[in-house]
Amino acid sequence: MAKYAWTGKTRTGQVQKGEMEAPNEAAVGAQLRRQGIMPSNIRERGKGLDIDIKIPGFGNKVSTKEIVVFTRQFATMIDAGLALVQCLDILSRQQSNKMFKQVLLQVKESVESGSTFADALKKHPKIFDELFVNLVAAGEVGGILDTILNRLAAYFEKAHKLKKKVKGAMTYPGTVVGIAVIVIGVILVFVIPAFEKMFADFGGVLPMPTRIVIAISDFIQSWIIAIIAGVMLFIFLFKRFYATPKGRALVDAYALKLPVFGILIRKVSVAKFSRTLGTMISSGVPILDGLDIVAKTAGNKTVENAIYKVRQSISEGKTIADPLEKTGVFPPMVCQMIGVGEQSGSIDSMLNKIADFYDDEVDEAVNNLTAMLEPMLMLFLGTTVGGLVIAMYLPIFKIAGTVGG
Repeated sequence: MAKYAWTGKTRTGQVQKGEMEAPNEAAVGAQLRRQGIMPSNIRERGKGLDIDIKIPGFGNKVSTKEIVVFTRQFATMIDAGLALVQCLDILSRQQSNKMFKQVLLQVKESVESGSTFADALKKHPKIFDELFVNLVAAGEVGGILDTILNRLAAYFEKAHKLKKKVKGAMTYPGTVVGIAVIVIGVILVFVIPAFEKMFADFGGVLPMPTRIVIAISDFIQSWIIAIIAGVMLFIFLFKRFYATPKGRALVDAYALKLPVFGILIRKVSVAKFSRTLGTMISSGVPILDGLDIVAKTAGNKTVENAIYKVRQSISEGKTIADPLEKTGVFPPMVCQMIGVGEQSGSIDSMLNKIADFYDDEVDEAVNNLTAMLEPMLMLFLGTTVGGLVIAMYLPIFKIAGTVGG
């Protein structure tokens, strides 16, 4: 028989660990349950790591696509009449991501022990966020869990698509600039010193552009360690500053005011706000709870604060459109459309229409940004790399002209 290491909880919630010899994992689980212990982790000694890995801390290893596939399949199985525990058992068995598989097994065990599905998901906040948990809770109460899961899958698909658009727009210029910096660094540190030695042998006065480039090269070679350390220190301090409430508020407010990127960030925020709140309201989540969750997932402190102000106004008996417009964050058209939705009693469908519209707006903004950045990047590369090459060949042209004369 093999030896298994296990971790579990007693009925009082006390965590216990131990080892047991058994023919398989199922036998270990059955023995622990007879002892009044609910196992959370069982593994054979000598296989994998002999330490407890808390899944929530590694939640970022479960991709959005895996969440979408899981949600779609779960909705189909619930709609087909399968029991909740049976669905979790089947989905965990076919899950290729070991991290996600372990999470689903823990969710299944929680449901078997008497927890609601929403409460079981709530124990893994890094994978199933507040939006997911609250919508599942609403679906369980209303008896429409399959419908809610389909809405969640559609929401995550559209949110992931929006994120990929913005990420793709940022990747291209970032890659080009990064490669340009590396190329310029190699030229300044390795190529130009070789030219400098050659020019020293020729003698004479070098042209001004050549002298400037050589001076820059000498400076970088002398201070390269200090420059790298300075850049790393700046990144570290910026992250520390952004981690503070005041720092994040300042940076996020400035980001919305950037000439081109600010417009894109604002449109993404509006699309995300509309899609999330519309999905929650249509699923039966109270608007105050929905706004609280939307604010936490806004991704921008200025937008988050604006949503909390709207929530406060609504709790005092006001409509959503007027306080939303007073924040100055959301465009007047959005506020007016939400006002019409409130009056007609179809605010959820209006929010989804706004989200669809702003998805298209983000598409256009990304295309415009890419079209604008391409010539700017070409100009940057031509000016820097071309300028360095010309500066280093000027003395050679001068010498060639003197010899030819």
